[in-house]
Amino acid sequence: MNLLICSILGFSVVLANPASALEISQSKDRWYQASLQTLAKIKAQQPIRTKAKNIILFIGDGNGVSTVTATRIYAGQKRGQTGEEYSLSYDALPNLALAKTYNTNAQTPDSAGTATAMLTGVKTKAGLLSVTDDVNRGDCVAALSNPATTAFELAEAAGMSTGIVTTARVTHATPAAAYAHSADRNYEDDSKLSAKQKAAGCIDIARQLVEFNIGDGIDVIMGGGRGHFIDREIVDSQGQYGKRTDGRNLIDQWQRRYQQSTYIWSQQGFDALTAENQKVLALFNSSHMAYEAHRTEDKAGEPSLAEMTAKSIELLAENQQGYILMVESGRIDHAHHQGNAGLALEEGLAFDAAVKVALQSTDPQQTLIIVTADHSHTLMMQGYAKRGNDILGLSQAIDAGDGKNHGKLNLSTDGKPYTTLVYANGPGAITGERADLSKADVTAVGYKQQAVIARKSETHSGEDVAIYARGPKAYLFSGTVEQNYIFQVMNEAADLVKRALAVNK
Repeated sequence: MNLLICSILGFSVVLANPASALEISQSKDRWYQASLQTLAKIKAQQPIRTKAKNIILFIGDGNGVSTVTATRIYAGQKRGQTGEEYSLSYDALPNLALAKTYNTNAQTPDSAGTATAMLTGVKTKAGLLSVTDDVNRGDCVAALSNPATTAFELAEAAGMSTGIVTTARVTHATPAAAYAHSADRNYEDDSKLSAKQKAAGCIDIARQLVEFNIGDGIDVIMGGGRGHFIDREIVDSQGQYGKRTDGRNLIDQWQRRYQQSTYIWSQQGFDALTAENQKVLALFNSSHMAYEAHRTEDKAGEPSLAEMTAKSIELLAENQQGYILMVESGRIDHAHHQGNAGLALEEGLAFDAAVKVALQSTDPQQTLIIVTADHSHTLMMQGYAKRGNDILGLSQAIDAGDGKNHGKLNLSTDGKPYTTLVYANGPGAITGERADLSKADVTAVGYKQQAVIARKSETHSGEDVAIYARGPKAYLFSGTVEQNYIFQVMNEAADLVKRALAVNK
């Protein structure tokens, strides 16, 4: 290389000859080229500043960043790839933020408090549903005088259509926050309320759904939880007894309330739905819907989360005033609580498929789509596994390229292998000597990953969760925000408060 020597303030400086062209030697590398393509794509994006006609809020219950990463790899590997380079449907959404998930009295949150934050704009205590922090858990009288108005109530008041889709019970914490005001998420039916509470005017969550009296009521309801709608003396269509003690059949009550209503409980009923069905109540199970891995085992049949999402959008889109739809993948959370990463990742795939359907069937100029989680779980990826290692498998050592570590397992100090995915706590905790995992089928969907702290049920974790967004006002998601900020973006996008107040002067 030709060099020039210059003297600056007495110091000699050696400079490259400007006639010698500097080359970016990695410019043809595929990773370098891929990052340039990403840069060009992001530079071309323009914020959509117009108002949203529709809003779809996707909530992966327990779908924290570690779960998203593991699901992404799992999805890629099921397609024959190494997995790490794969992208989920919502990975491509142009706007991203992080949400702080704590409840007002809990460092590690629960789903009732987090769903309330997203749907009302206020944080509250763990276990409370759409009531303010002034209420203590279990004080249903205080809850009566401290409700927090939900986005669904505002949408109904504004003449929009509303829909709730979940793989959990429709009376479970996350979906219930859309329509119910309760001092305890467990008040799913009247059997959980005392005689004194009932006398004071407290009403259970299932009844609040059926008697929802703002606008013309929730238009589309799909999920599980049939048992909370019928009395314990009543046997449902699949031979299960109800849980209520007041003699009510809320399913019949709902059908009597709406002339153009359809109640379904099976795949056959679901397949028969058309745009003419103005009100739909679909309860596919006595409790939660089946895990995705077991869904085909239901004799009556249960639609997938993607199928329910697609059908709900089709039905709700009939309203020219627009709609708000909440879609919850409720059983990601349940699988994690069981310490079962395989089941959780299968639920994660179903969640991704539902998001993909919504992205493909809506106009980004009209529909704000938000994909987030209510909280995370203690699932961790660890152990220096090689690229493409089975995400559910034993951790294999990184091969430096010389082939020396080919097939070699990473070992703990006890001389035994371990899996990439583990939990900080849960039912898979190690007591006594750690099992030799080389003798176990750790890739089976039903396998419970090893954990550090023993608990009957694995817990939530308190770290931030991601918010992905596309559509009108999606650019307002940026940086790290409080979880209740999600409500403010939805309101800003669709003028929920302004429209509701204008209609109800």
